[in-house]
Amino acid sequence: MPGKSKELTPLELELMKVLWLERIGPLSVQEVRQRIVGRSVAYTTVQTMLNILVRKGWAKRTLVERSYRYRPAVSREKAAGSALKNLVQKMFGGSAEALVLNLIDTRQMTPETLQRLHELVQAEEERDDH
Repeated sequence: MPGKSKELTPLELELMKVLWLERIGPLSVQEVRQRIVGRSVAYTTVQTMLNILVRKGWAKRTLVERSYRYRPAVSREKAAGSALKNLVQKMFGGSAEALVLNLIDTRQMTPETLQRLHELVQAEEERDDH
């Protein structure tokens, strides 16, 4: 897993989202560029950023017929888990409870989500009892 000094910039995250969404295999620079949502980014910028992602350990590349094809080196789930852990540490002093309470206080969770969370907690408690 890439280290703290290798956190993703907003554009890098956009490129990783493209790589994570593809199920057809590694993508060329042009294919990544065409799939960026909401903005136009120059080919050379995408190429440079993909190479930075490779250096940071977020992506891998393979040379295929004189051009590189890129794929994620880290799953979206692992990246999300790491980002969430960093957020909890930085913003909530390592307290996941403080994060959840903040989500509730700021109305980031719907009543349906709160009910689902309650059910998950109950299921976990029942599992621990057995």
